[in-house]
Amino acid sequence: MAENKLKITGNEQATTISLIRGDGIGPEITDSVIQILEASGANLKYAEIEAGEKLYLSGKTSGISDSAWDTMRKYPTLLKGPITTPRGTGYKSLNVTIRKTLGLFANLRPARTYDPFVKTKHPGTDLIIVRENEEDTYAGIEHRQTREVTQCLKLITQPGTEKIVRYAFEFAKSNGRKKITCMVKDNIMKITDGLFASIFKEIANEYKDIETESMIIDIGAALLANNPQRFDVILAPNLYGDILSDIAAEVTGSVGMCGSSNIGDSIAMFEAVHGSAPDIAGKDIANPTALIKAAVLMLVHIGMPDKANLVRNAVLKALEDGYRTADIYNGEAGTTKVGTKAFTQAIIERLGEIPQILEVRELSRPKTIQLQKPTKIESKELVGVDIFIDEYYNRDPENLGKTLDAFTNKSLHLKMITNRGVKVYPDGQPETFLTDHFRCRFVANEGQKVSTKDILELMATFEAKGMDVIKTENLYTFDGKIGYSLGQGE
Repeated sequence: MAENKLKITGNEQATTISLIRGDGIGPEITDSVIQILEASGANLKYAEIEAGEKLYLSGKTSGISDSAWDTMRKYPTLLKGPITTPRGTGYKSLNVTIRKTLGLFANLRPARTYDPFVKTKHPGTDLIIVRENEEDTYAGIEHRQTREVTQCLKLITQPGTEKIVRYAFEFAKSNGRKKITCMVKDNIMKITDGLFASIFKEIANEYKDIETESMIIDIGAALLANNPQRFDVILAPNLYGDILSDIAAEVTGSVGMCGSSNIGDSIAMFEAVHGSAPDIAGKDIANPTALIKAAVLMLVHIGMPDKANLVRNAVLKALEDGYRTADIYNGEAGTTKVGTKAFTQAIIERLGEIPQILEVRELSRPKTIQLQKPTKIESKELVGVDIFIDEYYNRDPENLGKTLDAFTNKSLHLKMITNRGVKVYPDGQPETFLTDHFRCRFVANEGQKVSTKDILELMATFEAKGMDVIKTENLYTFDGKIGYSLGQGE
């Protein structure tokens, strides 16, 4: 034990946080974290919330008690163990439900290597994933539209994107980070990912001291897997950020070593990146580090950076001294394979000690994000409609096109028909694979204005002809620029 061990003192006033112990290994790693927090002198009390697999299986499809929301509002810092979502239809992810219900717009996931103490192919990696946490395909809006076609809506909003982009820059500024890489797929999804990329570029102009780059998500993910040392802060929409976070966790050693924070305007949730691992529950072999690191982020958030430093340093010192849980143990000389309880005790014994080799990098809480009010409201004009139909028995684009050409009214005419986004009429190609889902695009006749009444009249024609309309999307321009994607081949 180091002779210069720092003196541990307690906080004078207790802070109450909300607590979900979780399922699987959740209760045992949560107990580990609570023991370490108590030993650090962090004066915390816990308001426990009933949530998880037991509630799911009792018929509560949300997986959380009704009273939990009031508890989290009263005690707006939540420490959450991993939850088991039962497999099968009807069960919504509790993580996603909490994030979206409470407006936890920013997901922060640090990933660093602990070389030479934890085996990795990428020594010297120290990066942060900042992930938008509420929108994108995680809006969970899906439909089965025909016998053969399903859809999932991807929602990217201007205010939601502005919040996460500003949070990323403020986090980088507060924590001495020098570069932000924005990863999107705006070469294909030009409207949704295009909006995310354009807002990133616009806000970057306000932070001249931070280097920025935009990167297509596929090559970005490949570079993260092969050369993660090149990244500092990575910003991404929800789905990409989730995938990138797991890649970052794996290349830096273990998903069991990564914690995360979920930040909202008034409420924040802190959790491990990994799942509930029910196959190893109760066996005293789980690695509690991810939830400990989440608790470190939590301590910074609630204004206890000194306690955060104590805990983080003790974890690093335990690694330096050779303590390893099963997931990171490889039999090297000078290391000891220990269970959850023994690893916890090793950390507690090192509270107040400073690691000698592993770099200490403290975290700071960024300032509160304030959205700027728009200075100009764009002019919005209705210019057409996409009408989606189910044609299971009749898949001949030429016959369908000739039928729909006759549906022209005083304001609208058929411009094209697509199948899975590819133009099949007019001038479709014979090799294009066809399914039972057709998009029929009607646009304004030259010199004519389009009204909702015109669209309703057009839909009435479809109904009169016995066609199965499954969905419509109005087509708009904004300040004269089209607000919809062109079809492949249009």
